[in-house]
Amino acid sequence: MACFLLLKAVKHTEVLVSVHGKSVMEVCIFFLYAMILLPGIAASVHQVKSFLNHTAYLSCYFPNSQKTDIKDFIVFWQKGDEVVHEVYYGQEKHDNLSPKYINRTKMDMDKWTLQLLNAGIVDEGQYKCIIIQRRDKGSPKVIYTSECLLYIFANYSQPEIAWLHTGELKPSKYLNLSCSSSGGYPEPKQMTWLISHENRTLRLMRHMDVSQDAVTKLYSVTTKLNITVPTNTFTNISCLLHLGDQLGSLVSVPLGIEIPGEEMEQVKIDLFGPLTAVIVLITLSLVFVILKKKINSSPTNQSVSLAV
Repeated sequence: MACFLLLKAVKHTEVLVSVHGKSVMEVCIFFLYAMILLPGIAASVHQVKSFLNHTAYLSCYFPNSQKTDIKDFIVFWQKGDEVVHEVYYGQEKHDNLSPKYINRTKMDMDKWTLQLLNAGIVDEGQYKCIIIQRRDKGSPKVIYTSECLLYIFANYSQPEIAWLHTGELKPSKYLNLSCSSSGGYPEPKQMTWLISHENRTLRLMRHMDVSQDAVTKLYSVTTKLNITVPTNTFTNISCLLHLGDQLGSLVSVPLGIEIPGEEMEQVKIDLFGPLTAVIVLITLSLVFVILKKKINSSPTNQSVSLAV
């Protein structure tokens, strides 16, 4: 395919033009040699991880490469049928690159590493590096191949817990919550609810709703919780988002809840009656004493006392 791309670039000409001193036909021959010889050459495969919109580093470093001169080699980077980058005898060439890689790649020739700028989710996949050595006699020889599996990561927002109902919490009533996170990649593994009270932690798994943005390809996730919580006990509720071995986990800010029990309400009711009765009796006693004092101190009572 790379050979076809090279030919396509000159399809409007009647002759094959030279490319850095080599004809397009010769470059095609190099690719044909690569396709023929690659099955017998052991290729090293390694994983490359990069965060979204950062630079990804795809290595094609091979043994004793520091003792070689890149000017003696042709280096091709490919992803499937797409040409990602080309270096001809120490000179980078951009004429035949796939459009989406134009102005996005450059070669660190000292480290034999391709830099893929502003790596996006669409850039995920397998990249192959082919190194062809020029020889004075005989055909050019493929001396090394390398494969990189590129994985892109994007950070999710911190999970956030939200109330799904309003009003005062009552004993034996269900508590409705949701937990959400967005803007991440790849798709997370799961979300877990952590319910902690009295030095114990309960883990609850609930269904996780996942949606992916059609343009950015980033994921948003939400899970819901519908439970009753212990009364008269302080309870912490958190949400844990599991992102896999690569990124670990994210946890929400804990939500603290304490619901008074029905028995406490009943105690208040039971105490209210006797307490009211005592207050009434004390009030009546005070009124009686005051009235009695007023009657004893009245002029009529004093006259009766003198007559006697």
